[in-house]
Amino acid sequence: MKNITYTKTGDEGKTSLIGGLRVPKYDDRVEAYGTVDELSAFIGVLYDQESVTAEMRTVMDIIQNKLFTIESHFALDENSEVKKKIPVLTPEDVAFVEHEIDVMNEQLPELRSFVIPGGNLKASYAHVCRTVCRRAERQGWRLATQHPVDALDLKYLNRLSDYFFVLARFFVFLDKVNENNWESNK
Repeated sequence: MKNITYTKTGDEGKTSLIGGLRVPKYDDRVEAYGTVDELSAFIGVLYDQESVTAEMRTVMDIIQNKLFTIESHFALDENSEVKKKIPVLTPEDVAFVEHEIDVMNEQLPELRSFVIPGGNLKASYAHVCRTVCRRAERQGWRLATQHPVDALDLKYLNRLSDYFFVLARFFVFLDKVNENNWESNK
């Protein structure tokens, strides 16, 4: 099979959903799955940072695969027969993310202030992942006002943004950098 990078079918501002329905490239479904794709790309940048452990990379691999599932849900024409073949998330997927958060939180000092993003490059990238994830969740909720959206997808994104917040704190902690806490009187 040839590698075809371009199809030329989107040159006039439309793209196809899974199932073949053509929609404008600014459709809420395209915005939602595109933002999840953007999140996965930033996770890839974080993944490639020095001193990210093999265990962290394994977790990120799992997360990126779950995000691809969410992308496929957001990109699906709900009237398509293809729907039956798309994988689903499970409550165990959410529990996995919660477990990873709990493992890191057990080692972290108590959170006593809002945290300003930064500290080191890995923490900064984790904060970018967190904010893009929050946007993906918001777009998922917007999408849910017009199209069927699995509540578990939105719960997963919500929990995942928490994961990236805790991961950012964890990177700062591991590298023994002072956390940049918000001071309201500055």
